[in-house]
This record gives sequence, structure tokens and C-alpha cells, in this order.
Amino acid sequence: MLTVTVPSYAPAYAPHRFKQVFRRHPAGVVVVTADSGRGPVGFTATSLTSLSLDPPLVSYGIGTTTSSWPHVEVASSTVVNFLGADQESLARTFATSGIDRFAAPTAWRRLPEGEPVLDGVAGWLRLETEQIVPAGDHRIVIARVTESWLDEGRAPLLFHDGAYHSL
Repeated sequence: MLTVTVPSYAPAYAPHRFKQVFRRHPAGVVVVTADSGRGPVGFTATSLTSLSLDPPLVSYGIGTTTSSWPHVEVASSTVVNFLGADQESLARTFATSGIDRFAAPTAWRRLPEGEPVLDGVAGWLRLETEQIVPAGDHRIVIARVTESWLDEGRAPLLFHDGAYHSL
């Protein structure tokens, strides 16, 4: 007798299933930083997407209930900091609420235009915000890349199934 295993199913609206599905989807880890004139802010994200080569556009999502949102909403520019495989502690710092994420031991500096950029990252993109699109309890920031830097040869930090990994 042949036994057929049917995958478990949950309605599309089930929040726990939605989370389960995306936990199984590996993603690169970045920290988005900004300063809207009230001091540096930043958050860990896995939602960075390349949108266009000409012009060079990217997007990322940010929750409207996060402490960084009011700053990102009014900042004309942000920086996406690509984390290396050895920077899990930095990812955790910028994913933690209620702390000064830029306090020691976080090492950072400002770009000539004033944006905060993290020291020792695998690369970064300076972005100028072009559009903010409402998307449920988040906003999607669409931004033009105006400057970039890359530390070639660094392995990326990934997030998969609730944990950080490297290649």
C-alpha cells in the first residue's frame, strides 16, 4: 500500500504560518542607519531588495511601531550596512529595543554628508529616499544608491530559521 504524506496547511491569514514560512527563507542581514537631526538610529533588517540597476534603486521594510521609524520617515538619506559572518553581535544589538545601539562597543563614524555608518562592516550603501510606500503595519522605503563601499572577500551574515549563519 502506498502512503502519501500531505504537507500541513494553514490558511494564508494565519500569522504563525506566515512566520514559519519566512523563517525557512534565508536572508542576508543588514543594519539600516539614519540621522534625521535628532541623533543616530538604526535597526537590523533582512528585507533589503535590489530593485533596479538604472537608476540604482533598492528597497527595505520598516515597521511603523519601531523606534527608528519616526526618524527614517523624515530622513532624506539612510545607510545600509552589510554585516559580515563575524558580526552576529552587531545584528543582535541593532535588533534589541530600548537600548542605545550606538553606545560602546558599537564602533561607528559619519559619512561626509552626516549619515552614521558602522565600522568594520562587509560593505555599505548610502541611499537617498525616493518614495515611502504604505504596506500594512510596515513601510517600504525605495531609495536611490548614491555611494557604495565593499570589503571584498568577506562572507555575509545570514538569517535562517530563527538563527544567524554564515556561508
